[in-house]
Parts: sequence; C-alpha cells; structure tokens
Amino acid sequence: MNVCLLASGSKGNALLVASGRTCLLIDAGLSARELCRRLDSVGISPQELTGVAITHEHVDHVRGLGLLSRRYSLPVYLHHAVAGSLADSERPARVVEFDSGHDLQFQDFLLRAFPVTHDAVATVGFTVTGLCGKLGVATDLGVATRLVAEELRHCRALVLESNHDEELLREGPYPWPIKQRIKSSHGHLSNRDSAALLENLCWTGLETVCLAHLSDTNNHPELAVSAARAVLDRQDGCHPGLLLGRQDRPVAWTIGQSDP
Repeated sequence: MNVCLLASGSKGNALLVASGRTCLLIDAGLSARELCRRLDSVGISPQELTGVAITHEHVDHVRGLGLLSRRYSLPVYLHHAVAGSLADSERPARVVEFDSGHDLQFQDFLLRAFPVTHDAVATVGFTVTGLCGKLGVATDLGVATRLVAEELRHCRALVLESNHDEELLREGPYPWPIKQRIKSSHGHLSNRDSAALLENLCWTGLETVCLAHLSDTNNHPELAVSAARAVLDRQDGCHPGLLLGRQDRPVAWTIGQSDP
C-alpha cells in the first residue's frame, strides 16, 4: 500500500492511498489544478483516481472537491450530515453517504469512518485496511477520545495531527477567541496530546508515523518531532519511521515493507 500526504496544514489537506486497482484520495483541500499537479509530481494521473473520501466540510479539506470530482466522475464518500452543508462550488456529482462506525468496502480497501471532536458538522477520522495492513488517519480533532484510540489500534502507519505547541499558541499573535477555539476539545491536537495518543498506539507492527496539520504560526517542526520522538524513544516495542507532513510538497511512504 502506497501512501502520499500530498499536502498538510491550514492552507489545504489531501492524502493519497493506493494499492492494486484502487487509488483513494482522502480530502481535496487544494484547488483542483494544484491537486492534479501534485498527483502528477508523484506519478499519478487524476484519471487513475477511483474515489474521494472526505473527513469534514472545512474549506482546507474540500476546496477542490467539486471541480475534481465532476471533471473525473469520481464517487465522493461523505458523512450524511456533511452532504447538505457543502457550498455549491464544492458539491460533487456522485455522492455516497455513510454513517460513522460503519465499514465500507471500496474496491481493494476496507474504509472505516469514526467520529472525532471538531467544530464542523460531523468530522470523522478514517482507517483504510488493505492486504498489507491498516492505515489510520486522525487530523482535525480537539481531543483524542478512547474511541479514537480504539479505532487506531494495530495500524501499520498513522497520520496524526500535531497542530500546535501550547506555549507558542498562548504567546502567539492569534486573537484570544481563536486561541480558545484551537485548544478546546473541538479544536486541534497539541504536540503533547498527539504524543500521548501515539504512546497508546505503539505496537510491534507500527512502521511509520506521519505528523500532520502543523501550524505555521503556533508550532515548529522540531517541537512536534521532539514530542513524538520522546514517546518512541522510551519504548522498545517498535521503531517506526517518523515523518512530517508538508504544506508545500508531498511526503510519501509504503506500508508493508516489514512483517508485523
């Protein structure tokens, strides 16, 4: 299973997961033109996409959805509560609605959506399971609930939000209401909270951890990496690669290079 975080951050998010005949895009938060450009940069034609799954309706996750899905006749998987909340420009031509907690067989993948706390209509995380194992995706969540941890257990790769450093957020330039929103239970995970979640998810089969949705203003890559590395270094059950999602370019890896 090949995974590529095409973009990650407040300006746009998109994740590509490909295996066999299936090429799934999770979120489409860049313009359709930029999504096509980034797909091309990793050797994928947009005609090869077989579907899109959306975590929630915020513009940094759906900016290019309407045009991309209509141009290439892509089925779009949405929580039923999100389907009616999209702007006209974001509406896809083909919608498959789902409820959280249900499994969807999507060609070579088993796709499962689970609820997370975020200030959107019905935000979800995803697990994507193929022949090589399970990928877990949890970004845009204010708190890592017990349910989130359960859904992400025994993943071979994880894409986890590590949005902000608490001190940088507190001392930073954002207005106080926005700071409150970010650090609330319906905002975004801090480096510390992301690391605490990661500590619960370490197991012998974990191969790769990619930290995602880092704030340009309220975080530094070295702070996010340091928090995650501290967790990984004090356990000996696994030795996953640690990657950082980027806003400016794709970050790619492969699941299934070692036996769990």
